[in-house]
Amino acid sequence: MIRLEGAVGRERTGPPMLNVSNVEVVYDEVILVLRGLSFAVHAGEIVALLGANGAGKSTTLKAISGLLKSENGKITRGNIAFGGEEISTLEPDTVVRRGVFQVLEGRRIIGDMTCVENLRLGAYVRRDREIENDLETVFSYFPRLRERKGLAGYLSGGEQQMLALGRALMARPKLILLDEPSMGLSPLLVQEVFEIIKRINRELKTTILIVEQNAKMALGLASYGYIMEQGKIVLDGSAAELRENEDVKEFYLGTSAARKSFKNLKSFHRRKRWL
Repeated sequence: MIRLEGAVGRERTGPPMLNVSNVEVVYDEVILVLRGLSFAVHAGEIVALLGANGAGKSTTLKAISGLLKSENGKITRGNIAFGGEEISTLEPDTVVRRGVFQVLEGRRIIGDMTCVENLRLGAYVRRDREIENDLETVFSYFPRLRERKGLAGYLSGGEQQMLALGRALMARPKLILLDEPSMGLSPLLVQEVFEIIKRINRELKTTILIVEQNAKMALGLASYGYIMEQGKIVLDGSAAELRENEDVKEFYLGTSAARKSFKNLKSFHRRKRWL
C-alpha cells in the first residue's frame, strides 16, 4: 500500500498565490452560505479545506472558479485575488485562462465523448501548439487512459476521476481546485489517486487546493490546512499541527483519546473549543 505523508511544511512567506478575503456568498438572494471567509494559498502548496457537510466548502471553490452564477449564487462582500489580481467578478472561462481550473465533485466527465475528446476539452482555452505533448504528459500520469478507446461513460469511477484530473492538466493550470476526489472510490483507488495528485504537485509545480471529506487522507497529502464550519474558517495550521490537535482528532479523524469509553461518547454534547 502506498503511504502518503504530508509535504514538509515550509514557512509561508511572501504574498499568496490565492487570497480569499472576508468573502460572503448568498444563494437565491436570501441564503447566506459563506460568512466572512478568509484564507490564503501559496504557490507550490497543497492546501486542504476540511469541514462537515454544509460547511460551505464546495461553495468556496465555486466562488473562486466563477461557477456560482450557474447556481444562482453571488459574492456579496469581500474579494478574491489570484496572482495579486481580483478575479471574483470574472467569467469562468476567463478564470481558467488566468490559470485556475476546478475539478468538480462527481467528476462531471462527458460520457458520450472518448477519453481523448474529454482531455482535449480541457485545453479549449489554449491556442498554442503543445497540446499533443501535453496529452502524452497526461498519459504518463494516467497510463490506463491511453488504453481506453471507447466512450468515457463506460469508465470505472476511478478511471473517470483520473480523466477529470487529466482534463484539468490539459489547461496547464497554476492552481487546481479539487472537490472531493475520493468520492465513490475504493480505499486502494483513493491511495492511487492521491499519490498521483502528490506527483503532479511535486513534478509539475502545480498548486492544489483540495476539499475532502476524508480528513485523514487530505492531511496526509497537504502541507497546510483550514477547518471550515458554518461558512467561515475556525482553525488553521500546518497539516502536522492539525493532525495533533485534539478537536481535529475527535471531530474529523476519529482518533481522540477522549473516546476510549462509551461514557466519553457524550463528548459531542460539548461545544468545540474553536467556536
